Amino acid sequence: MDRMNEPPRLSGGGFAAWSRDRLAMARRGADECGDVWQLEPGVYVAATAGPCGAVLHRAQDFPKAPSPLFPPLKGSNGAPTAAERTHAHAARMRGLRAQAVAARIGEIATGAALFAERWPTDRDVDVLSAARHTLAEIGVRYLFSEDAATLLPFAAQLFLAREVLVRPSRWEWPRWVPTPARRFRTRQQTAFTDALRPIVRRRLSSGRLGDDVLGQMLLPSARYGPLPEEAVLDTLPGITVATFEAPTRAAGWILLHLARHPQAADRVAAEAASLPADPAATTSAHVDGLRYTRALVREVLRLYPPSWLLTRRATRQTQLADYTIDAGSTVLVCPYTAHRDAREHADPDRFRPERWLTAAGSPEDAGAFLSFGTGPHGCEGTALAMAMLTLLTAHTARCHRLSEPPGPEPGYQVTTFEGLATAGLRLRATARGPDRPRSP
Repeated sequence: MDRMNEPPRLSGGGFAAWSRDRLAMARRGADECGDVWQLEPGVYVAATAGPCGAVLHRAQDFPKAPSPLFPPLKGSNGAPTAAERTHAHAARMRGLRAQAVAARIGEIATGAALFAERWPTDRDVDVLSAARHTLAEIGVRYLFSEDAATLLPFAAQLFLAREVLVRPSRWEWPRWVPTPARRFRTRQQTAFTDALRPIVRRRLSSGRLGDDVLGQMLLPSARYGPLPEEAVLDTLPGITVATFEAPTRAAGWILLHLARHPQAADRVAAEAASLPADPAATTSAHVDGLRYTRALVREVLRLYPPSWLLTRRATRQTQLADYTIDAGSTVLVCPYTAHRDAREHADPDRFRPERWLTAAGSPEDAGAFLSFGTGPHGCEGTALAMAMLTLLTAHTARCHRLSEPPGPEPGYQVTTFEGLATAGLRLRATARGPDRPRSP
């Protein structure tokens, strides 16, 4: 490779400096080196919208790593084939597309309203724990409808297994080593699958497949026929955790911004006054009316994307932003810095939801907003996540004013290892009372 055509390397960089403060180093790399920069030999960071979007769209050149968090269980009736996985993905998407989410918006609104109702007033609350519980209830119910109550405890254990598995460790063990974390993951995955299998068989034998995501996966395809049982069960542990894991991180940042920007929170509350008194009566038209609320959610996701760093590996020597990238190189896609590119967003570090209320604030270039990814591996649950977060934000602001605990230091720790989160965040709610803002 022509070494003169390598992306620039950040002075004082390297993995040691990166591990100390990844966000600060990502910002410095983008500021000093531009679109693409070198962290270590063979490790590059795509720092702005153009190269980030290029990597995510060019799935053949930069595929997603084939290392599922919940791999097929040993001893099952054969791992699904590539064709079966493709068919399963298409079946899931029938239940996760925007039209399907809109048809069940009342269920989502009911769960979001419960979050606000459950929030105790006048004492500090562990925000992420409370949000995770509610979002898991909404997500698992969306996937499995009346069977959600049976599966929710197992879903909680799957999340715990994920947290244990991705916890930073001094040693990087080969994948075949049965570490305690991996054995715990396998036990929880087995328990979830064992609980789900009789539900699948009951639905198939009765012919009542259900109108949820599981029902869509059980519906025979005109082209492929029914999915094998293992193909149905294979990816459901991962998608179950995904319905509430990243949205929980996003909810922490959103609720923190409601506390720090009371005028914005008042505007959300005024807009939310138009929602039905009975959350189950909420329709997609009501959600469409929450324009400022959706803009606020989008703005927080721009500033603090829950998946702020995505890893891809080059399959062949290729070009990226006029630089040569060798086969086998790792490319870190950084939505966090891409969203702070002044060429894409005016005054990029400022929290300004209004930017999304005008045509000029919604660039046609999908790479300008990467919080849900883009390209072939974009987030399957984008429509569901946006509905959950928009309604959670609206109902919370409608019922409460939020505030941070007093003190000079932030009451949380920013974590970046497996997503961008507000670990330990605690907020206090005060009821808005009868004088809560009303929609004009």
